[in-house]
Amino acid sequence: MNKHYKTSKGLHLNYSLILDIIEENSKILDLGCGDGYLLKLLKEEKKVLGSGIEISQEHVIKCLEKGLSVIQGNIDEGLKQFSDKSYDYVILNQTLQSTNKPDYVLEEMLRVGKKCIVSFPNFAYWRVRFNYLFTGNMPKSKVLPFEWYNTPNIHLLTIKDFFEFAQKHNIKILNGIYTTKATKRNMVQYSLFSNFFAEEAIFVITK
Repeated sequence: MNKHYKTSKGLHLNYSLILDIIEENSKILDLGCGDGYLLKLLKEEKKVLGSGIEISQEHVIKCLEKGLSVIQGNIDEGLKQFSDKSYDYVILNQTLQSTNKPDYVLEEMLRVGKKCIVSFPNFAYWRVRFNYLFTGNMPKSKVLPFEWYNTPNIHLLTIKDFFEFAQKHNIKILNGIYTTKATKRNMVQYSLFSNFFAEEAIFVITK
């Protein structure tokens, strides 16, 4: 999965923004939680009651070594083991584009979570557009660093796509946060033209 980890300069912005969104003592479920870095941060910083789902056995073992409650599973198969609205937040961080059934995954998230946090790279970012236009090759960037033949990202999407999907499926977007070069963008052009200027997006959604 295309995860963001701590850099030499400190905590990656993606994690910092998610930490800011979630209230203390919330009950959270982290889908595609990787080695549990974000889940551990949430437990330490926000005292959450947290669980995770991860498909990689290696990552599940790393999570368990951190003392985290994580089960091995494929989120494309749904969240049938969880009851409706059983979590305050369900998180899908930089994983939506690598799922086989993103529409079903979002549907299940919204069933299980009172609120959901979804983040993904924006394939309509201007540098990606220009790269494709002038080189004729599948674009690559810091958040999309893979070759076409080895990328885990199989359902690339744009911010505009997500808004249209939300409208079609009666999903409420409670908040949208846009970032570029690991910096949060608050300027007017990012609000009005996020599909062009934003490299990544984080949305808080509900049904």
